[in-house]
Amino acid sequence: MKSNSLTNEQEVSSLEVGELYIRYKAYAFSIAYRMLGSVVEAEDIVQDCFAELQSKPLNDIRNPKSYIARLVVNRSLNLLNSARNQRESYVGEWLPEPMSDGEIANIPEETMQQKEMISYAYLVMLEQLSSMERAVFVLREAFQYEYTEIADWLGKSESNCRQIFSRARRKLPDRLPPMEQSSDNYAAKEQLLARFTTAFLNYDVSEMLDLLAEQPVFTADGGGRVHTVMRTMRVRKGVLALLTSRRVLTRLREREWVPTVINGESHFALLENGRLSEVLCLELDSLGERIEGFYLVVNPDKLTSVSTT
Repeated sequence: MKSNSLTNEQEVSSLEVGELYIRYKAYAFSIAYRMLGSVVEAEDIVQDCFAELQSKPLNDIRNPKSYIARLVVNRSLNLLNSARNQRESYVGEWLPEPMSDGEIANIPEETMQQKEMISYAYLVMLEQLSSMERAVFVLREAFQYEYTEIADWLGKSESNCRQIFSRARRKLPDRLPPMEQSSDNYAAKEQLLARFTTAFLNYDVSEMLDLLAEQPVFTADGGGRVHTVMRTMRVRKGVLALLTSRRVLTRLREREWVPTVINGESHFALLENGRLSEVLCLELDSLGERIEGFYLVVNPDKLTSVSTT
């Protein structure tokens, strides 16, 4: 596994911070967003890091890409530790902030595996990790940094980082590599999403049951701003009862459902009188045949990075 450090280290004394910003802004954002699950916070971290660079002697930085990544990781880690405390008082469940088309798309070196690690379901999965576990896992799994480099950045030993990564791996469910995004797979997913939309809007219990995986989950995030389901619902019986409940989810059936690319995949933007009111992200099983997760973002503060145009 190769490090993301530059192959040939270069002197950057001739580079201005503005040039580094143009070159590495998207890369820095992709790390911060995976670390934090928040578009707004990731953008703030990136701005702070490049502001800090303005006070640094750039001729001392031989590997700007690695140096910027280190700044981003440590600032993200500090914020994530404080955010954990804030999330303990968060009203209801906390879900990552979705985005319809972020700077991540502008990074040419991103592999299919790395792009899968920006999917909404993947960000939800990362919430199971502690702050340090998330840092080590993201750096190793998503960006292929060597343990020696990760250890140096985080002030840990290499063996400790290996242990942290293994512990993080055990906490996360097994995931198969993402399916190739062929036209056939894309069409199959679009058909499944269309089936779910029709079944949900028509109260078709039999069809919805057929679309559910064996152990689905339903999580909603209103952040105390909008009334919604307060606790994660699990297993088929509970999720189906929720999806067919007229009292709880009636308002969703009154929305305009717009298929929208969110975090690189097809999901739904729900509109009320032409205005975005909710985002519904669906996680499919490894075969793309059943729905394993329903993630409903209702908190308006988390909808600002989603566009329906």
